[in-house]
Amino acid sequence: MNPSCNSASCIGDDGPVSPASSSRGHASSVDAVLRDGEPTARAAAVELGGDNVGDHLGVVAEVETDRVLTHRFTSTSRGYRGWQWSVTLARAPRSKKITVDEVVLLPGDGALLAPDWVPWSERILPGDLSVSDVMPTGTDDIRLVPSYLGSDDPAAEDPGVEPIRFELGVGRVRVLSREGRTEAADRWHAGEHGPATPMARHAPGECASCGYFLPIAGSMRQLFGACANVMSPADGHVVGADFGCGGHSEAVVEPAPPEVGPSYNTADFDILPVD
Repeated sequence: MNPSCNSASCIGDDGPVSPASSSRGHASSVDAVLRDGEPTARAAAVELGGDNVGDHLGVVAEVETDRVLTHRFTSTSRGYRGWQWSVTLARAPRSKKITVDEVVLLPGDGALLAPDWVPWSERILPGDLSVSDVMPTGTDDIRLVPSYLGSDDPAAEDPGVEPIRFELGVGRVRVLSREGRTEAADRWHAGEHGPATPMARHAPGECASCGYFLPIAGSMRQLFGACANVMSPADGHVVGADFGCGGHSEAVVEPAPPEVGPSYNTADFDILPVD
């Protein structure tokens, strides 16, 4: 230990370190000159906001620097409810001349704000695409995989399913991935042509047993198909095999009972009086 240091408040080779002290006041203390500069701040706000500058709300001192203070005033503009005019004042050391640093309109508590900005690719919803619109597909879309990588569709392993094998690297640049098929299956199953709809629950039979049901190709042929009944509300749409409607091909009319003619009793006879 340094022999010249006998106090615990000194800094020695191995001794304790005394708490650091600062000759400056608390950083958040309010500068009296700037605090009294409300008229200057209001004049600066009125220069930009005109008659839309309202009551004085108070001051906010800068935490990291002295001699900088912000005055806030309410905004009376009808379109900016809850907003505040913020005027920042400053002064040089040993000077009482006030300088206006900036005047801005900022949102306060309960301010009316515009919704958060959302990229176009995330704003568009199913059904928004119209005539002449083009929605680019991202190169990282997990619903698609390059066709040259091969398909993970189990149906592609069957050498007899030539339409599927043709699509692998020949017919299309990309094909559906497992995630893409699963997402589509979940969406169709929960949609208006799925088994949970009121029409399906009141149908005389399921689409799987309907003659108008055209199964789709691939591994989902056991689950989905297209409806070919022009009288059905699902005509031309993808329907679940467990969907159903009143246009089922086997919903035939029960045969009417045969008509029975008049019945005559020839075994007995009636005796009628003769005049």
